[in-house]
Parts: sequence; C-alpha cells; structure tokens
Amino acid sequence: MKSIKLLIVGLLSLMPALAVAQDAGAQGMSVMGQIIFFAGFILIFYFLIWRPQSKRAKEHKALMSGLNKGDEVVTSGGVAGRITKVSDDFIVLEVSDNVEIKIQKVAVAAALPKGTLKDI
Repeated sequence: MKSIKLLIVGLLSLMPALAVAQDAGAQGMSVMGQIIFFAGFILIFYFLIWRPQSKRAKEHKALMSGLNKGDEVVTSGGVAGRITKVSDDFIVLEVSDNVEIKIQKVAVAAALPKGTLKDI
C-alpha cells in the first residue's frame, strides 16, 4: 500500500515537470500529458475513496450475516446490549434486565467480545 502511494506521489510530482518541459509557444497539455493526468486522478480516486469504502461495506455485511443469539453488540446510536432474538431484518437487543428493544440489523456497528457488557 505504501509503495502504491509513493508511486502516485511520484506521478503527481512529475506533472509540473511535464508542464515546464513543453514548448513556450504550446497551448495547454499534450494528449499524453492529459492521459497521464487523468489516469493519476482515477488511481487516486480508486485507492483513497472507492476501495476503502467497498472494504468497509463488505466487512459490515459479513458482520450482519454472522449475528447470533447471545452475541454482544453496539449499535450505530451507541446502545450496547446482548442479542436475544434474530430474524431476517431485525434483532431483539437486551440492553438491561427485562428491557429489550427491536432494532434493524443494519444499525449494528460492531460486535463486542464476550463479557464486555459485564465490565461496563
């Protein structure tokens, strides 16, 4: 990953040199310079935005499909609890003794290690 970032920085640092190396009478970038600039822009977009977002989405989907009764989770709203019932789209979360709430699976932000709720 670091080598890819260094490659991108290296390519971007060549852009001013390409602009200076052109003839004084030339107007704008050459076709090759435009292609290199556009390819660099696409690489930056892919590695800094699209790839990390798709990785997070894949991890969250795996988390939602792996939820089971008895797991301890935290919701995106910050509510921590133990799962008592799992259905297709919803789970029932026990947040305290005899206090249960029904939430959507997509609202689960993270799974906690067993025994975390006792320490809180």
